[in-house]
Amino acid sequence: MPQVHNWQLNREVEFPYEESRPERQWAAMFDLNKCIECQTCTLACKTTWTHEEGQEHMFWNNVETKPYGAHPIGWDKRTLEDMGTMEWDGDTYEGDTIFETEDVDWDDPENHPTEERINEDVAGFMPDIEDDWRYPNLGEDETAGEEMDLDVHFDEDTHPIWFFYLPRICNHCTYAGCAGGCPVQAIYKRPEDGVVLIDREECQAQMVCNETCPYKKAQYNPAETISQKCVGCYPKTEDGRAPQCFETCLGKIRLHGYINTPEEADDSDPMAEPTNPLDFLVHQKEVALPLYPQFGLEPNVYYIPPTTAPVDYLEQLFGPGVEDAFETYRAIGDGEEPALEGLLNLMGSTEWSITAFEVDDGEAVGYYEGDEVGRVPITEPQTERDRVDEVDGEEVYRLDIT
Repeated sequence: MPQVHNWQLNREVEFPYEESRPERQWAAMFDLNKCIECQTCTLACKTTWTHEEGQEHMFWNNVETKPYGAHPIGWDKRTLEDMGTMEWDGDTYEGDTIFETEDVDWDDPENHPTEERINEDVAGFMPDIEDDWRYPNLGEDETAGEEMDLDVHFDEDTHPIWFFYLPRICNHCTYAGCAGGCPVQAIYKRPEDGVVLIDREECQAQMVCNETCPYKKAQYNPAETISQKCVGCYPKTEDGRAPQCFETCLGKIRLHGYINTPEEADDSDPMAEPTNPLDFLVHQKEVALPLYPQFGLEPNVYYIPPTTAPVDYLEQLFGPGVEDAFETYRAIGDGEEPALEGLLNLMGSTEWSITAFEVDDGEAVGYYEGDEVGRVPITEPQTERDRVDEVDGEEVYRLDIT
């Protein structure tokens, strides 16, 4: 089996095909500290792409509550259990990826996906179309941690009672599990932008992709007898517009653009000149992290982890960079990261994708291919109230002091 370089794991990994990166890579970042699970993104996607017969169970964009929510049921837990021990040595992943778990001799041509269905040789499971897709809001708003008391209040950054919302779309992975497993090579990455697509004319509905995508974003349509998936809203992004779920996001948590590998990343200073925002977030500041990088697919959707959830749980989701991401994110509140603060305020201020941004005279300015498409103040005026007030002789704690 070819060895391909996965920079998120800092090592070579096994994959059925040779490394072939696109001209530029479609990418996204979601700030989980701002998501309110209003599901506007989900409905925008649903009414645009998956409202036909056979797509009733499909949510190419969904938002689930962690740690208990999952659509389909247990999508991550069941795959993680199949993978066994997952250990990191610093920033190098030493465990097995989904293509390495079963110790298959991938050098044997008879084991290639086009010669033999490899779904049994890859960590994961096949969701049941009747049962596993039935409950998209399972676990919604269920809390973890300590029991809630009447007088509980939260003074620490990490809360003793917690949950958070996790919006998910296709990650348009560099080494897509769905493409790696397809026995008829009906799934491919577009060379111009890295969007992963299923060729409906070539698909034979063998559904191996439904199993070998660990994020479960390739889904079977029984009415059309083909598998379908998120297309990255490429008809919009080709014209420079952000995808539907990005443009309609009320919490302004989403940023669409294009990312480079660490070796080719834009390392310019946005305080001095326009800079690639995805490279800035992922490579320079390392505040945005991939979801389950240990799957080994180099996903291209990144998340700023929620600062109120326990680090050990978040490290399982996002890898070993969580504490450093927290430190950088919290520095915004101390006024130490004006460029980062400006970029996060810029998100959601325009319907355009942002391919560059800079800080100009106290404002964050966004560009698409050199044209200005958004401008916002870095710091908005705000008033901070006391954390504790005394009312009728009782101490009353505020959760929101600004």
